[in-house]
Amino acid sequence: MEKRDVHPELNLPQRKSGGEGEGEGMRDGEVAVEVKELMEMEKKRTDVSVQVRVDRFGFVKQEHSSPERLAKSKSAFEYQREDRKLRKWRKMIGVGGSDWKHYVRRKPNVVKRRIRKGIPDSLRGLVWQLISGSRDLLLMNPGVYEQLVIYETSASELDIIRDISRTFPSHVFYQQRHGPGQRSLYNVLKAYSVYDREVGYVQGMGFLAGLLLLYMSEEDAFWLLVALLKGAVHAPMEGLYLEGLPLVQQYLFQFDHLMREYMPKLGEHFTQEAINPSMYGSQWFITVFSYSFPFHLALRIWDVFLYEGVKIVFKIGLALLKYCHDDLVSLPFEKLMHALRNFPDDAMNPDKLLPMAYSFKVSTRLEELKQEYEKKNGKLAASKAKQKQKHPT
Repeated sequence: MEKRDVHPELNLPQRKSGGEGEGEGMRDGEVAVEVKELMEMEKKRTDVSVQVRVDRFGFVKQEHSSPERLAKSKSAFEYQREDRKLRKWRKMIGVGGSDWKHYVRRKPNVVKRRIRKGIPDSLRGLVWQLISGSRDLLLMNPGVYEQLVIYETSASELDIIRDISRTFPSHVFYQQRHGPGQRSLYNVLKAYSVYDREVGYVQGMGFLAGLLLLYMSEEDAFWLLVALLKGAVHAPMEGLYLEGLPLVQQYLFQFDHLMREYMPKLGEHFTQEAINPSMYGSQWFITVFSYSFPFHLALRIWDVFLYEGVKIVFKIGLALLKYCHDDLVSLPFEKLMHALRNFPDDAMNPDKLLPMAYSFKVSTRLEELKQEYEKKNGKLAASKAKQKQKHPT
């Protein structure tokens, strides 16, 4: 049987396949040598990226990017700190993730704290699979992905082909028309549209799959998409993409109430300017900030999102509005819409934004608002059904 192209390894900095454990007992001299080698690699990476203008994640740098925004070479201290962090993570997950579940049971607070600080990029793909439950799904369904890609057909194939070039168009992996990146993205999206024909394919799904494919193989990315939408660990998210986007409507209802409770002055200003959350927040939920936010920030959000669930999306949204609150409350409609779609660079700093986001406690209120929304919509649906019975078409 002829096999479709498998997702090739990207020859980019910090995009190594993680998971193989290494000895923890390296001596100081060995650490110094390793740090020196890492610094040499960084120097080579910087030299190459200047020539091809590609950042460390594989995105083509914009011509107007200022020198301050370009990645700076790291110091020996920073490399030593990253090396210590990487060793802690390798010890925590074990070879290929063999120790992960045991460690999570024993020290859940340590795991949560480390994830919030950011997963090492070289281990990110493996850890994402572990915390999402997708690794278990893959092991329980051998050969299913290949079957979906090779032998099944999808009604969404033309839509997928049309949208592929719009997914991360500035990333080198997806720039080549019909290249390996676009083929891998097509395969994953087509496979999911067959796996769940009720959801099928919706454009925003491409950014989820596109992000995952930068850190794992096609099959791994497919099962992580399944884990998210079907709810392997957290509440299912398929409602984000069903007809009418029912879950998006619920999330926006919840977010609007939270925003008005935490920032009543801004909520009143939004009312005066006829601003509702669907005008600026829909993409936050549909793509989990992967559509238009800086990639380094999106990755940190995804680390937490996969472990703690969708509540981090609400918290980040609230933190962004709080960070820019004093400016937003004074803007008229046109400038307000522009500001809500173009947050300042300093607000995009994960080390500033994430701690602010964690300060919002939303879990209990989200559940209350969910029940309120369902009650309200249940009454609305019943009312419509009653009206239809009185006036049948």
